[in-house]
Amino acid sequence: MELITVPLIIEQPKSKVMNGSNSLNPHIVVENLNIYIQDNHILKNINMAIPDKSITCIIGPSGCGKTTLLRSFNRLHDDNMNVKITGNLFVDGEDIYAKGTEVTHIRKKMGLLAQRPCSLPMSIIDNVVYGPRIHGVRGRRKLYEIARHQLVAVGLWDEVKDRLKSPASTLSIGQQQRLCLARGLAVEPEIILGDEATSALDPISSKTIEELFVTIKDKYTVVLVTHTLRQAKRIADYVAFMYMGELVEFGTADQLFNHPKNQLTKEYISGGFS
Repeated sequence: MELITVPLIIEQPKSKVMNGSNSLNPHIVVENLNIYIQDNHILKNINMAIPDKSITCIIGPSGCGKTTLLRSFNRLHDDNMNVKITGNLFVDGEDIYAKGTEVTHIRKKMGLLAQRPCSLPMSIIDNVVYGPRIHGVRGRRKLYEIARHQLVAVGLWDEVKDRLKSPASTLSIGQQQRLCLARGLAVEPEIILGDEATSALDPISSKTIEELFVTIKDKYTVVLVTHTLRQAKRIADYVAFMYMGELVEFGTADQLFNHPKNQLTKEYISGGFS
């Protein structure tokens, strides 16, 4: 099947993202974004508007550019000298790739949950308050309250409250992933980014993380890369489908899964390829 010959329909960004009768201001707006790694054109003229206080899932086959796009949101490509980026990417109306943009405050707005838990080689409580300490928060009591609040938020407090000084490495993989989410929330970000955040977890831990994403979306913009269509169907409010570095289709989860506009989208969500 020559899937690449199917014409692509690229949705242009709008100032507002429509959802039924409601309109939401976009939190992240991507305009004509292109990313090159050496001579390879990885992302091709991406245009999308991601709304605030919702879950947006980025789906597509392996190698289509999902993670490259996600990493562009908090400028994680900056240290790679082989990467060239053109276009605009606005967060809260600020072009984060504009000349002279200060990167630290951009990254502070975003918490990143990686594919595998990246707990720090320190105690459970020190993992959670690591970010606040870097940003100048002082006082044992204040740091303790931050840790308690975030561990409660991710459903981990009752499991660890009696061993806060124990190494984070003593936790299970699922617990460590929730700890990493608590650490990300502790710096009070606006956006939570997840790169296959449940792929290394058992089904029960995966369900717990999914439920946490649904719970926190009232306060945060959540953007997740996932290979699992079932997961996107369960939790996504909006879905972006990517193929070979291009954004094929972007819309509400209901529209994309039940009424896709593009034939390539139909093929993918029906299991025609993966």
